[in-house]
Amino acid sequence: MVIALLDWWVVGEIPLGFLYLVPMLTVGGALDVLQISAIAALCTFLAEVFDDLTWTLRTGLSRDVLYFAAFVGAGLFVREVNRNRRVALEHLHEIERQSKALLEAEEQLRILIESSPAAIVTADADGCVLMANEAAHRMLGLPQGELPGRVIHRYLPSLTNVSGHEGSQQHFRTVMQARGQRDDGETFLADICFSTYRTNAGSRLAAMVLDASEEFRTHEVSGLHQLLTGSRIAIGAISHEVRNVSGAIAAVHQNLAHCGLLAGNKDFEALGNLIVALERIASVNLRQSSNQATEVDLAALLDELKIVIAPSLLEEDIEARWTVEPGLPLVWADRPSLMQVFLNLITNSSRALSKTNNRVLSVTAGSKGNQVIVEFADNGGGVTHPEHLFRPFQAGAEATGLGLYLSRAFVRSFGGELRYQPLPDGVNLTPAISSGGGLANARNPHTDGGRS
Repeated sequence: MVIALLDWWVVGEIPLGFLYLVPMLTVGGALDVLQISAIAALCTFLAEVFDDLTWTLRTGLSRDVLYFAAFVGAGLFVREVNRNRRVALEHLHEIERQSKALLEAEEQLRILIESSPAAIVTADADGCVLMANEAAHRMLGLPQGELPGRVIHRYLPSLTNVSGHEGSQQHFRTVMQARGQRDDGETFLADICFSTYRTNAGSRLAAMVLDASEEFRTHEVSGLHQLLTGSRIAIGAISHEVRNVSGAIAAVHQNLAHCGLLAGNKDFEALGNLIVALERIASVNLRQSSNQATEVDLAALLDELKIVIAPSLLEEDIEARWTVEPGLPLVWADRPSLMQVFLNLITNSSRALSKTNNRVLSVTAGSKGNQVIVEFADNGGGVTHPEHLFRPFQAGAEATGLGLYLSRAFVRSFGGELRYQPLPDGVNLTPAISSGGGLANARNPHTDGGRS
């Protein structure tokens, strides 16, 4: 309105229509396209009405079109500039937000890496360490901050062939167990999870390393203990059988000696000496020690058992049904021995179920009084002579016939019991453990080396 009054007041052929660009620049940042066009039409009308130029169809219309185009163009230009400015500000704010989130993520990742109990190392294509956390320095026996810049192959030689392919497009993502070496030359067993990736600066290697030496030692000691225990039990069974045979031979020898027919015979006297020596060997006391027993979480052990045997059961098309009572108490047992007992029972069931079509193995665990009962049952058929089930070297066994004999000896060594119970469509072996001190019941239908 001010510009229109000024345009009306100024006398003479002085066109002031360009001043209407000012309101167009003002409203361009706030109105939409239609509103800007309407304001441009109004400014065009005012510019034409209040100027002193003669309007004709030829000159006036052309002038009005130019006015309108100029006003609309100015408004749209300002509108687009403002829109771009808003977009740029929003983009800038988004960049700032993402940058802040990235910094927070990097900080959290740095804290995670530094506080991780596993050694984490990154290296370039030549094996030169770029970053290593505190656990890596501690594992390799170096002061904090001295590992970067050193060659990782000195400490983990197995990574030599992994990081040395600069031009290779193949990426590695795997886990391996290999020998490691500390800075002082001490060797250790390392579980290495590593991957390779590419950056603008070349290929990189990232590795997470765990010291498995203690676990390896524990496993080997446990294996040795299992071997010695099983050997003692097996030799005890052999000694028992030898004593029986020696007793029978000694009885025959005494009968022949009473007859007097072989008196003075050197071979007969040598046979008597051999019988005495054989009885002395068979009388060696190899009673098993149970000092390895401790409190065992049976539910956790059954979960581990499920993980171990699930692939083989699936491969043999055996349906496994697991029923574990919640809140089972701790039991007193030797964990590796108990695992071996369960594996032996399931192996026997699998062997018997191979002769049936609808193969079902059920494992049930529950508490009863101060005992925990674990039952292994299947539908593979019963036992022909249950009275021979736990005898060593039983006739008809496919292997040694020591499986259930050793299993019962293991269970009894920490105060439990392994029992047999027939089922209508299968068989049932039940070991039982007292909660806090001994194994009580488990079911399995079959003996070692044959179906029971």
